[in-house]
Parts: sequence; C-alpha cells; structure tokens
Amino acid sequence: MEDCQRGAYTLRMKLLMLGGTLFLGRHVVDNALARGHDVTLFHRGKTGADLFPGIERVLGDRDGGLAPLAGRSFDAVIDTCGYVPRIVRQSAEALAPTCAHYVFVSSCSVYSAPAPIGSDESAPVSRELVDPTTEKVDGDTYGPLKTLCEDAVNQHFPDRSTLVRAGLIVGPHDPTDRFTYWPRRIAERGDVLCPPDLDQQVQLIDVRDLAAWMVTCAEERHVGAFNTLGPADDLTLGEMLARIADAVCDDGALTFRSAPAALLEQHEVAPWMGLPLWVTDDLRGMLSHDLSKALGAGLTFRPLEETARDTLAWWRTQDRSPRAGISTETERAVLAELDAGGT
Repeated sequence: MEDCQRGAYTLRMKLLMLGGTLFLGRHVVDNALARGHDVTLFHRGKTGADLFPGIERVLGDRDGGLAPLAGRSFDAVIDTCGYVPRIVRQSAEALAPTCAHYVFVSSCSVYSAPAPIGSDESAPVSRELVDPTTEKVDGDTYGPLKTLCEDAVNQHFPDRSTLVRAGLIVGPHDPTDRFTYWPRRIAERGDVLCPPDLDQQVQLIDVRDLAAWMVTCAEERHVGAFNTLGPADDLTLGEMLARIADAVCDDGALTFRSAPAALLEQHEVAPWMGLPLWVTDDLRGMLSHDLSKALGAGLTFRPLEETARDTLAWWRTQDRSPRAGISTETERAVLAELDAGGT
C-alpha cells in the first residue's frame, strides 16, 4: 500500500468500495475514478451491473461472504452500506490486517434524541435498543444500530477510521425524493403549499460534495467522527425555497403559501416526508448540527441553485412516481381551505 501525507496525496490509491452502485456509493466511485484511483467494487451484483465498465468487480456478500477479499490489501475501504453491527464488525475485522483506513458512512441519527440545536460531535449518542439482538432497521432502531456500527469500526480500526455522520443527502439519483420534491414542485409554478414555519433552519448536502470529501478523507486519513451536512452558513427553509425558485423558476409565476400545522394535520400532511424538510419543534436539532470539524477537514459545498437544477434535470429522466411529497389533489384541497379562511 502507498503511504500518503495529509493534504499532499499524489499517488494512485487502491480503494475498496463496499457497495458502490446506489446513490452515495456511485458518486464516490465516480469521484475516485476521476482522481485516477484504482477502485475495486465489492457487491452482490444485484444492482448497477451497467455502471463503471472496466473497473474490478468482486462479487460476494459481506454477511459471511468476504472470502473473495482474503489477503487483498487496500489503501482504504469506503463503506456506504453498513447498517447492522454484526455485519459491519465482520467487514472491519476481516479488512483490518490489510487495509490502512476505513471510511464508514454513519448518520446524525446516532445522537440521543432530541439532539440539541447546534450540537457538535461530542453530543451524547444512543446505543439503547428495546431488543439488543435486533437487526431490524426502522425509525426506532436506525440510530442506535448506526452507533453500534461505529463502535465495531473503531474496535478494529482504532485511530484509522473516518465516521461520516451524514444528514439529508440530496442530488441526482436520490432514491428518497425528499429534497427532489421541492425543485420538481416549484418548477410547476402556481401556488406552492409550504410548512407553517419558514424560519426553521435546514441542513442538507449535495451527494457529490459529500462523495468528494469522503475520497479526500481516504486520501488524507482524517480520523474521528464528523457531522457532514451543509451549507457552511445558516439556511432557513424559506431561504432554501426561494433559492430553488431562482434556479428552476425565474419568471416569478409562483407564490409560496404557508398553512397552519393543524390544517396540514387534518389533511394528513406529515412533516419530513409529506412536506420535506419540515420538522416539528422537538426535532429542530436534527437540522442544525455544528459543522466546524468537517469544514476544518476540507468539506466544501456547491451552490444550492446548482443542486436544485441538476436534481430537477435528473428527475425529468425518471419514469416512476415520487416517493416523497404530497399529491396535487391534497395540495389543492389544503389551498382551497386556506382561501376559504381555514385554520
């Protein structure tokens, strides 16, 4: 394996990707290849068979099927698909003797709820599971399981791992469609239904910016946990919507209209997935983390307008129904009640 010096990596890196054919992973591979690194893709071969022609693919299942990697050495491994501690522990243990650095994609959901507004990486994390043996990933278990995955990585890669505590990742190929809802809907113009509080802070990161920084972490061997959201300066929900409008709808033919929470609830419009990035007061901390550590380690952000335009352009190539946001019928029903003085 080649040695590297912080901030001065000029040699080709041997990089192992666990996963790498879905959202974040494919952007990491794109970035690594653009920098001239040698990438080995370890996956089950069930998705993305047409991606990255010419790179080395090793087929296997990380859950007990790591034998094809035995004895292989790499400068770094990037793990974008670790959710179950037992499986992450298998990967970390098997790769520790021959891999120099481990970049693990964790989550800001590791923090004990409710996360304090403006909290940094020293905030308490949760490892509490109602069933300590569970491997079911859902809204209740996701955060604690990710914490235990971090523990597994640190156990086998002490002082040589990067823990990427990501929040809302957005941009082209986003399978959740949460951020995508807003450029898509705003581009249609007209009256756009919005959450009640447009002054709440929001945080998000373009997948390409996160992917590029993760490759840098592999090159420069950044160690520790990092909150990886954006932008660098505070951003409110209202500012975000206005900037998206500037990017995708520059003729002014739209109006943002906020509805009271009670009215939205009557129409079963939920926070987060119904009107994306809207959170209730008790969850404001999940969109207001301190980013100083990651900024100091070189994390940068492209303009939000670029993300909005590119996300919309990608969405227009899709042939499927949205997975987030409200229907046209629901929006019209709420707006009609607003017109009638509904509260």
